[in-house]
Amino acid sequence: MVLKVILGVILVLVLAIVGLAVAVSMQGEDLKVSRSITMNAPPEKPYEQVNEFQKWAAWSPWAKMDPTMQLSLGGPPAGVGSTYAWAGNDEVGEGKMTIMESQSAKHVKIDLQFFKPFESANISEFTFVPEGNATNVTWTMSSKKNFVMKAMCMVMDIDAMIGTDFEKGLASMKAIVEAPPAS
Repeated sequence: MVLKVILGVILVLVLAIVGLAVAVSMQGEDLKVSRSITMNAPPEKPYEQVNEFQKWAAWSPWAKMDPTMQLSLGGPPAGVGSTYAWAGNDEVGEGKMTIMESQSAKHVKIDLQFFKPFESANISEFTFVPEGNATNVTWTMSSKKNFVMKAMCMVMDIDAMIGTDFEKGLASMKAIVEAPPAS
């Protein structure tokens, strides 16, 4: 009798694990987070903030989360080949960005690699679309979800988590590019 109960419990656990694994594996593979803001500035101003990694510290939401994080800039000072590597606290982790494409005042595409707290490969893109005297700036991150990321997305709203950081970063960038020139 006890053996039948134990076998029954084991069978239920195995079926639950298999069911969960099937549910996770059936999740979509694509992850995409995107936020936009209109800045009262010509496209060149926000483009410079993105295309020159040394300017990121002034507006990056993660720089504010860990002001003591270790930064390493490499390659040319701006544009294709520029790199930005960081190692910080648990909130910001560790990773590296490399500018892959840069179209003056139009588009910047970045290879974004996370090493800690977990490894992932992403593409981050910024577009700058003129709207009269203003510019619509869109920040997008996309990647393919592995099994672990699919499971995380079942219990966490990744779009809301990352999207909130994008909103903070874009708002900080807006304040910088809309500020009157220093006299």
